[in-house]
Amino acid sequence: MAIEVRIPTILRSYTGGAKQVEGKGSTLDELISDLDSRHGGLRDRLVDGGGLRRFVNVYLNDEDVRFLAALDTPVKDGDTVTVLPAVAGGAMAAAAAC
Repeated sequence: MAIEVRIPTILRSYTGGAKQVEGKGSTLDELISDLDSRHGGLRDRLVDGGGLRRFVNVYLNDEDVRFLAALDTPVKDGDTVTVLPAVAGGAMAAAAAC
């Protein structure tokens, strides 16, 4: 068994078009490093300096890792990690349309 990682459309060029990939590690940081070893460049899109990029949301079994332990969040076989890019717009765009 492995950790399932769901990849957003914008990052699928790094995974050969795959919607989901499998990885291993005991923390989110190790998992991202493992993924990067097979899907080069992915880590740079997720991590900036010592933490997750500001506009990337990562969920472990539907829980935002920023409210857990960020890159130090423990992961295990059978977990699901979902990567979602933050989406801008909405309120400002609606106000401009009025």
